[in-house]
Amino acid sequence: MTMKRTIFGLIGLCAAMTVLPLTTAVPAFAVDNMESTDAPDLTSVRAKIAAKDYAGALDELRGIAEDTQQADVYNLMGFTLRKTGDFKTSLTYYTKALELQPDHKAAREYLGELYIETGDMDKAKEQLATLTKLCPSGCEELDDLQKAITAKAAN
Repeated sequence: MTMKRTIFGLIGLCAAMTVLPLTTAVPAFAVDNMESTDAPDLTSVRAKIAAKDYAGALDELRGIAEDTQQADVYNLMGFTLRKTGDFKTSLTYYTKALELQPDHKAAREYLGELYIETGDMDKAKEQLATLTKLCPSGCEELDDLQKAITAKAAN
C-alpha cells in the first residue's frame, strides 16, 4: 500500500510540475525580439557623431538602448564603436540592427565599411550586393560603399 501511494504521489508531482509552469507562465522578452513602434529622437546623438564626440554619442545611445529595441539605435552604436576602433563590438551592434530590420540600408553600408577596415573585402562586397538589391535605382548608401571599396582597391 505504501509503495502504491509513493508511485501515485510521484505521478501526481510530475503532473503538477508539468502543468504548473503552463498556468503561471510569464512572458519572456529576449533582447533581440522586441519591436519598437516609435523611433527615439536621435538628433542629439547625430550631432555628437557629426562633431566626432563618439564617447558622448555612445553614452547617450547606451541610455536609449536600455529603453528601446530599434535598428537605428543599434546601427548608430555600431557606427560609433567602429569609429572608436572597437570593431568586434561594432559588428555585434550592426548584426542586431540587421536582425531587427534586414533592409536597413545604413547598417548595410556601415557593416560593409567595417569589413573594409578589417580587411574582409569579400564580406564588404556581399553588403554591396545586398545594397544593390535594396536600391535598384541607386541610393546614397550604395554609392558610399562602392566608393569605399573602390578607394581600398586603389591602395
